[in-house]
Parts: sequence; structure tokens; C-alpha cells
Amino acid sequence: MNTRKNSDFGFTMVELLVVISVIGLLASIALVSFAGAQKQARDTQRKSDLKQYQNSLESFAGANGGLFPIYSTATSASDNLCTALDLTNCPNDTKYTDEGDWSPYYYISSGSGSTGIAGATNYVLWAQIESGTAEFWVVCSNGKTGAVATEPTTSTCPGSI
Repeated sequence: MNTRKNSDFGFTMVELLVVISVIGLLASIALVSFAGAQKQARDTQRKSDLKQYQNSLESFAGANGGLFPIYSTATSASDNLCTALDLTNCPNDTKYTDEGDWSPYYYISSGSGSTGIAGATNYVLWAQIESGTAEFWVVCSNGKTGAVATEPTTSTCPGSI
């Protein structure tokens, strides 16, 4: 004869609370690491977008005697530079445009005269990045790319890259 009662089967309240706590802990760890992966993915996209701008600038220079568009002060690459390069689909950072913040891609070049016309011999492109210790990813007309701590203010490639 079986003497076990129905109440002998199942889990105690303590066992259930322990399992729920462990699942919650694992979920929080996963969320933290996922946020870091998202930042790295957005930074990789920014670097790729800057490379697209660089390719467009090289094409522009090839068609204009080796000269780049003139912007003697920092300008939004996704707005003004796209117009100068006659691009119809400009890379833009969805994190900042969705939040209504500033444009994350910037451009400055040498030369003086009307902005947007061919006349510059060098340039610096940059974007703010989220991960790592540096604040900005820079692409220069001399082919150098890298991370720097301070935002560029001239068309001269920062010496730290």
C-alpha cells in the first residue's frame, strides 16, 4: 500500500525562491554584457560609416584635381558634406538621430573660399565613440585612422594616431 500523500510531491517555497533568484541573477548579467556588445556594435558601424565618407571624399578629389570640399570649420558630415559630395544616401548614426541629438559625424578641411567647393588639400573626419578609453574615432586624408581623446579642431591629422 502506498502511504505518500499528494502534498509530498513538488517543490518547497524556499526551493522556488532560490531558483527564481538564480534566474534573475543570470538575466542581469546577460543584460549588462549585452549593453556592452551594443556599444561596440554601434562603434563598429560608426567606423564603417566614416570609411564610406572617406571613399566618397577620395572619389570627389579624383574628379576635382585631387582637391576636397572646403569646410574651414567643423561641419556635420551627414548634412553639409553629403550635399557637397552629391550623395543621396548618407550614413547617419541612428542612436543620436533617433534621440534628436547632434549629428555624430564631423568634417573639417584646409583651404579658404566658398564652403563645399573643391579647394582643400587635406581633411579630418571624426565621430564620437562610446566604448573604450578614447572619445573620438578619427579618419585623416593622409590615410591614418585611430582613436583620440580630444575632438579635432583643425584639418591637421592629430599627432596621437
